[in-house]
Amino acid sequence: MTTVRRDSRASLDLLHRIGAVAFGLGLAVFGVLGLVNRLEPFSTEGQPVLGLSSNGLLSVISLVVGGVLVVSGLRGGRTASTVLVAVGAAFVLSGVLNVLVLGTPLNLLAFRMSNVIFSLVAGALLLFLGAWGRFTGGLPDGNAYRQERHSDGDDPLPLPTTFPDVDDAAAARELAQAEYAVAQHAASPEQRERVAAVGHLRRAEDRVRVWRGQRPRS
Repeated sequence: MTTVRRDSRASLDLLHRIGAVAFGLGLAVFGVLGLVNRLEPFSTEGQPVLGLSSNGLLSVISLVVGGVLVVSGLRGGRTASTVLVAVGAAFVLSGVLNVLVLGTPLNLLAFRMSNVIFSLVAGALLLFLGAWGRFTGGLPDGNAYRQERHSDGDDPLPLPTTFPDVDDAAAARELAQAEYAVAQHAASPEQRERVAAVGHLRRAEDRVRVWRGQRPRS
C-alpha cells in the first residue's frame, strides 16, 4: 500500500465524513427547533422553521436522520459515504412522493412546495457527495476505491483457501482477517505491525509461516 493511496483514501474519507456531519447537524438543528416550538405532531398545514414547513413528526424524523448522519461521519469515511447515498436517495424519493399529496389529508409531514424543492435538491447533492470518488464511473488510477477493486502487485496476495496443516489454515484465516481489518482502517496496532511484517513476502505459504512466528521456506 503506497503513501499516495493512503493519502487519496484519507482525503476521500475526510470529504465524506465532513459532508455527513455538516448536513446531519443542519438537520438536527431543524428538528430541535421544531420540537422547541412544540409543533403539532400530525398537522398537515405545518409551521415555518428555517424557511421550510414542519410539524412534530417531521421534526422528530429530521432529528433522527441528522443523528444517523453525524454518527456515520464519526465512524468513518466508508460508513459516511454509504449513509450519504442512502439518505440522499430517501430525500429524492420523499420529494417525489410528497409532491403528490400536497394539500391533501395524506400530507402527514406538512410539506409545501419549498420542502419538495429542498428534498430534491438536497437529495441530489447528498447522492453526489456520497458517491464521489467511490461509485462514480471513470475513476482515476490513483483513486483508493478503484485500487481496491483492481488490486496490483503492491497489495497482499490472496491466501489459498486450503492448507494441509490445521494450524496453517487457522493462521491463514487469522491473517486474512487482519489484512481485511487493515484495509477497513479498523485494525489494532498489533495487527497493523504484524501485517506489515509479512507484506514483503510474495508466497502465501511464507506469509502464513512468518505470521505464525516461523521462518519462511528457503
